[in-house]
Amino acid sequence: MRTLLRNRKALVGFLIIAVIVIVAIAAPLLTQYDPAARTGRPHQPPSLDHILGTTRIGQDVFARLIYGARTSLAVGFGAGLLITLVGTALGIISGYRGGKTDEIISFFTNMVLVVPNLPLLLVLAAFIGQASPLVIALILGATSWAWGARVTRAETLSVKHKDFVKSAEMMGEPQWRIMTFEIFPNVISIVGINFIGSVIFAIITEATLEFLGLGDPKAISWGTMLYNAQKASALSVGAWWDILTPCFALALLGIGMSLLNFAVDEIANPQLRTGNHLKRWSLLVRSGEGRL
Repeated sequence: MRTLLRNRKALVGFLIIAVIVIVAIAAPLLTQYDPAARTGRPHQPPSLDHILGTTRIGQDVFARLIYGARTSLAVGFGAGLLITLVGTALGIISGYRGGKTDEIISFFTNMVLVVPNLPLLLVLAAFIGQASPLVIALILGATSWAWGARVTRAETLSVKHKDFVKSAEMMGEPQWRIMTFEIFPNVISIVGINFIGSVIFAIITEATLEFLGLGDPKAISWGTMLYNAQKASALSVGAWWDILTPCFALALLGIGMSLLNFAVDEIANPQLRTGNHLKRWSLLVRSGEGRL
């Protein structure tokens, strides 16, 4: 954690995510408007009364933005957690147990990896109809765990042959305890990268499905904001604030999560940190030449 907090990318990414989360939690304190109620004229430009303008039916865009952050964040972190839990558990069990267990889990993993993810999500969402954010999160969790399971399995295969794992086996430790307390802490960096990437994927995919009209139009989220703005031809009538606001929010959250993901990857992979060591080495060489 100390190394993570010293990393500039991690610090900036964490601050961006923290601000978005705090704004979403404090939504009732930041606006007086009901995000679903008509509070102004249709497509009213940004003003003191409505700092981000209004929608086609007169709803306050700022209120919908901060209340919609709750739904988008809940879907992203909920689906990301589910994807990570399933992928990590199956990956560790498959890599450590081996044999028939590994063959069965690898078969299902390969089967899920072969099927294109986005078309499958579109088919499932269209079959369900107007899917709620909870249903979208469950669909994402059930169909997007394979990549994390494959990566975790590969890391487990390298860790299971370490001396501390062999020592635990010789002491008679049960397999569940070895996987939980010996192997899992040593693959935590891979799990962290998988979780952050899954959250980004879930938020963007949820917004995509809702933008295509496959979500619940009554739900308040950044995806439904995009859907309603597109349906009301916001850009055609010059109401840029109606469609650019959720786009900017999604981009900002994606940047924050990506910076955090890059930082975790740098810390977990020593090869990505060689640049800093080379800079220090060059500074030492230059200082030595100056003294000579």
